[in-house]
Amino acid sequence: MSTFAKRERLLLADLLETCGPEAPTLCEGWQTRDLAAHVVVRERRPDAAGGILIKPLASRLDRVMEEFAAKPYEELIQLIRTGPPRFSPFSLKQIDEASNTVEFYVHTEDVRRAQPDWTPRELDPVFQDALWSRLERSARLVGRGAPTGVVLRRPDGQTAVAHRGTPVVTVTGEPSELLLFTYGRQSAARVELDGDENAITTLHGSKRLGI
Repeated sequence: MSTFAKRERLLLADLLETCGPEAPTLCEGWQTRDLAAHVVVRERRPDAAGGILIKPLASRLDRVMEEFAAKPYEELIQLIRTGPPRFSPFSLKQIDEASNTVEFYVHTEDVRRAQPDWTPRELDPVFQDALWSRLERSARLVGRGAPTGVVLRRPDGQTAVAHRGTPVVTVTGEPSELLLFTYGRQSAARVELDGDENAITTLHGSKRLGI
């Protein structure tokens, strides 16, 4: 596994272990046990994981998720920590890095930021650049359901268009925070929104932003 994905994987596993199976997360309706089961199913049960994006497969995904959530919590943590089996596409370094860097970063923050008295962690500039690169490529996808135009802007002025439309809201923040905002974690993201006041209110409360 490559540097960023492996690092975020281990951070997530450690955090889930520390918080225990019944801690809250930013994922609506999920406790840490549910999130851990999701991560394991995504990597180890491709026959069911398609239900994350394909609605006809959602019922199968729900059944498999329930099966894994019923496993001992320590077993789920160990499966996350050790990574995918050899036959999984995620075992390939390039796919792991491309698919899991953002996945594990977001889910780590799902756990961290649902706890009381959390504070943002310091991320090195290289990792921020890596997150920005991924956000640039996925911006149109995650922003496709936005109710307003959305422009994402880094503090250094670099921008990416997430959704074309009017009125336009400009969302400014570090790439890590912009990722959380565009992935539907608006309430927990440390960003600044500029634009029409009504549009800002609409965007900030939208459940159609993210994937």
